[in-house]
Amino acid sequence: MPLLATTPVEKMTGPYARRWWALVVLCLSLLIVVMANTSLIVAAPDMTADLGLSSSDLQWVIDGYTVPYAALMLVLGSVGDKYSRRGALVTGLVIFAGGSVMGSLVEETGLVIAARAIMGVGAAVVMPATLSLLVAVFPKGERARAITAWTATSGLAIAVGPLVAGRLLEDHAWGSTFLVNVPVAVAAVVGALILVPPSRAAGMGRIDYVGGLLSIVSVGSLVYATIEGPHFGWGAGPVTAAVVAVVGLAAFVAWELRHPHPMLDVRRFLLRPFSGSMLAVLFFFFGTYGAIYYATQFLQFVLGFGALETGVRLLPLAGAVFVGAAVTGRLTPRLGVKAMVGSGMVLGTVGVLLLALVEKDSTYADFLAPMLLLGLAIGLSVSPATDTIMGSFPESELGVGGGANDTALELGGSLGIAVLGSLLGTAYRDELADLAGGRLPAAALDTAQDSVGGGLAVAERLAANPSAGPRQAEALADAVHQSFAHGVASTSLVGGIIMAAGTLIVLAVLPGRRRTARRLPEDGPARDRDAEFSDSAR
Repeated sequence: MPLLATTPVEKMTGPYARRWWALVVLCLSLLIVVMANTSLIVAAPDMTADLGLSSSDLQWVIDGYTVPYAALMLVLGSVGDKYSRRGALVTGLVIFAGGSVMGSLVEETGLVIAARAIMGVGAAVVMPATLSLLVAVFPKGERARAITAWTATSGLAIAVGPLVAGRLLEDHAWGSTFLVNVPVAVAAVVGALILVPPSRAAGMGRIDYVGGLLSIVSVGSLVYATIEGPHFGWGAGPVTAAVVAVVGLAAFVAWELRHPHPMLDVRRFLLRPFSGSMLAVLFFFFGTYGAIYYATQFLQFVLGFGALETGVRLLPLAGAVFVGAAVTGRLTPRLGVKAMVGSGMVLGTVGVLLLALVEKDSTYADFLAPMLLLGLAIGLSVSPATDTIMGSFPESELGVGGGANDTALELGGSLGIAVLGSLLGTAYRDELADLAGGRLPAAALDTAQDSVGGGLAVAERLAANPSAGPRQAEALADAVHQSFAHGVASTSLVGGIIMAAGTLIVLAVLPGRRRTARRLPEDGPARDRDAEFSDSAR
C-alpha cells in the first residue's frame, strides 16, 4: 500500500481500506475548528485584562471568527466539490494555522480580530470538507456510524477546548490558546495526505457564483445584525444589515429557483426530512450554545473557578455526548430519525429549563444535571439529523450538503449566544441597578453593569480604596453575583421556552418512519424536479 493516498474515491472498486483512519483525520480537523470558539470562553478574561478590551471589542474578538465561518461555508463547500475535497481540507487547515500564528503574535485588538477572521475563513473551508469527505469515503451502510463519531467529536470539542485552554493559561499567556492549533493542524494536513483519498464531484458543471455571492451577503448580514443589534442597540448598522439579509435571501431564493444548476436548490426545503432536520440543528444549537456560554461564565465569575478548573468541570458534558452517540447509533435504525431527534430536543429543552433554577448560592452540583442532559441531547439528536441532511444530497453536492448542515449549526449557535447573551446582559444590568444603583457613582455603576467581570473589577477597586473598604466591596460583589444569577435564571427560562417551541415545530415537520421522501435526481429537466419535490412534500 503506498504511503500517500493517491487513488480518487471515484475510481475505487470497493470501500476504501483505510477509511476509519481517514475518519480520525477528519475528526481531528473538526476538533480544532470547534475548539477555536470554545477555548476562547475561558481565555476571554485574560485577553480582556491584557488588551483592555471593551464589551464590544470582546464580542468581536469572539465573532470575528463566526461571521466568515457562517457566511462562506456553502460557497466553499461547492468549490471543494468541484475541484478537490481533500485539497479544500488541506487548504483550510493551512489558512486556519496561519490565522492562529498571527493571533498568537499580535497585541492590538484590531489585529486579533483580523486573525480570528482569517481563522474563520479557514474553518469555513475545513468544516464542510470534513463532512463531504466522510460521506464520499464511507459506504452507505457505515455512514451513520461515521457521522455519529463526527458528531461526538463536536461535543467533545465543547469540553476539551476550555480544558486545553485552561491548562495552557496556567503557565502561559492567552496567545498560547491560538498557537496550540498549529501543531494539530500540521498533523491533520500530514494525515490527510497519507490517509484521506482525493475526492471530487463528477460532471458537476460550472459553479453558481451569483447564488454563492447572494448566500454570502445574506448569511453574513444576518449574523452581523444578530450579533450587533441585541448587544449594542439597533442603530443604523444592524438595521441596514438586517434589511440586506432579508433582501439578499429573497434574491437568493429567486435566483436559485431559476438557475439550471443552482448552488443550493431551495426546492429541497419542501422535503420534510431535510427541512425538519435543518430546523432541528438550528434550534438545538440555539439553546445549547447559549446555555453553555453563560453557564461557563457562572462557573468562572460567580463560583470562582479558574480556567483549568472550569474546563475540568465541563468534561461530564463530553462524556454524556459519547453516551448519547452510542445510544443513537443503536436505536435510530429501530426507532427512526424523528424519535431520536425529538427525544434529544426534549432532553436539551429540560436541560436549559433546569438552569432557570439557578440562584446566587447555587453550586457546581446545580449545573451538573443540565450539562449531562445537554451532552446526552447532542449525542442523541445531531447525528441522525446530520445523516438525514447529507442523505438528501446527491454525491455531486456533498460539499454543499455539508455547508448547509454546518451553516444551520453555526447560525443557530450564533443566534443563541447573541440573543440569549443580550437577554442575560439586560436582566443583569436591570437587577444590578436595583441592588446597587444608589450606592455607587454613575461611572462605577456603568462599568459594573457592562459585564459580570466589570462588576467584580469595580468591587476589587473598592476593596483597595480606603474611603470604601472591604465591606462595601463585598456588598457590591454579592450584588453582582445575585444579579448575574438572576440573569442566568430568567434567560434560561426564555431559552427553554424557545427550545420547547422549536421542538414542537420540528416534530410537526419531520415525517414518521414510514414516510420517506424521494430523492432529488441529479439531472433532468427542472419541470421533472419540481414534480418530484411536490410529490415528496405531500
